[in-house]
Amino acid sequence: MAYCKVRQAEIHYEEFGEGKPIIMIHGYTPDHRLMTGCMEPIFTKRDGWRRIYIDLPGMGLTKNYHVISSSDEMLDAVLEFIQTIIPNQEYIIAGESYGGYLARGVIQKQKEKVLGAAFICPVIIPFSEGRTVEKHKILKTDERFIEKLSKEELEDFRNNNVVLDEYTWLRYNQEILSGCKIGDEKFLDKVKNKYGFTFEIDQSVFNKPSVFLLGRQDSSVGYKDALGLLNKYPRGTFAILDRAGHNLQIEQPHLFNHLVNEWLDRMEESINHNL
Repeated sequence: MAYCKVRQAEIHYEEFGEGKPIIMIHGYTPDHRLMTGCMEPIFTKRDGWRRIYIDLPGMGLTKNYHVISSSDEMLDAVLEFIQTIIPNQEYIIAGESYGGYLARGVIQKQKEKVLGAAFICPVIIPFSEGRTVEKHKILKTDERFIEKLSKEELEDFRNNNVVLDEYTWLRYNQEILSGCKIGDEKFLDKVKNKYGFTFEIDQSVFNKPSVFLLGRQDSSVGYKDALGLLNKYPRGTFAILDRAGHNLQIEQPHLFNHLVNEWLDRMEESINHNL
């Protein structure tokens, strides 16, 4: 169990492998298992990457974070963590949901150090009233399986997923709910009041290999707002996946793996040839 002390928190993280660093940032309320669950299987067949999975303040096993009260301060903690763990090194970044919002903050502050980026169902517009989102729609249900769930489990499962079957439930439970159950709700509610950065992001073009993975049925952050960033990411693949909500990495695992692998291929080509 590894901890990194920064001014605002003691950040718990896990890391695997050696090589070029990838900073992995999960969404709001879960913990690093959201990212290890979908990303680590990809690296069973890839070498040369040092994967660093963070637990954001108020989530997972990160401690002593109560001085933080805004996304600006969350971002400061992430930037200090990066500087402490990989001082003055170049790296790539991957973020899911709120982690994708923080990743864009990192790019705004440290663009010269970031070699590429992956965004999984990223928060584009911080406050929900400003978002263009899809109506929640369930597209596949295994009726026999869902009978085994408790009323509370089924209600949560139905509200947050578009594919209701055993595979989705097991991963949703292990990778997402497990972290949500230990999140500091009072702290997270406090930060929610200052969820948007006080500075502008996406102010310049990010000309490095990137990928945006967007759920066609994402009723949390939607997919349409991300398309407004097309011109800011001229080396970005923008993929909108049908039969995928806000947990796209679980509901469309084969396409997810394929698109992330293809992004990593482009990353290696770019790093090796300075493209």
